[in-house]
Amino acid sequence: MFKGIFMIEILLLEDEPADAYLVRMALRESKITANLHHVVDGREGLNFLQQIGTYANSPRPDLILLDLNMPRMNGYEFLIAVKENPALDGIPIIVLTTSEAESDVSRAYKLGASSYISKPVDMSKFVDTVRQLGEYWFTLVRLPLGHNL
Repeated sequence: MFKGIFMIEILLLEDEPADAYLVRMALRESKITANLHHVVDGREGLNFLQQIGTYANSPRPDLILLDLNMPRMNGYEFLIAVKENPALDGIPIIVLTTSEAESDVSRAYKLGASSYISKPVDMSKFVDTVRQLGEYWFTLVRLPLGHNL
């Protein structure tokens, strides 16, 4: 299904344990070969990306899945921080959130999101959404030379 045999590094920013579990299950059921790294807010996500503290040996993610509504540093603040950092701004960020509000969609894209996906409530639809996301980002998309995918 995916090109070559390699491990995809995915960083998930999600404060709801149930939603993080669903993402993990959806990846597994979708047969996406990935290391899923889970953090609960934007501050922790930035620490992961900048390899600070307990994340000193964290890998650079190939893709970031981002919830918008989190404590301490929300998804919008995280997007701004990542897209303003030249060392990080090339990592694709997929907003994966419950909001379907047009204002949220518009704002996320203006701040540099690569895609915006509203989380389906139904588990089978959620799994299918994650499978399609994997096929798109890891099979169809052509990235510049030197990108770690």
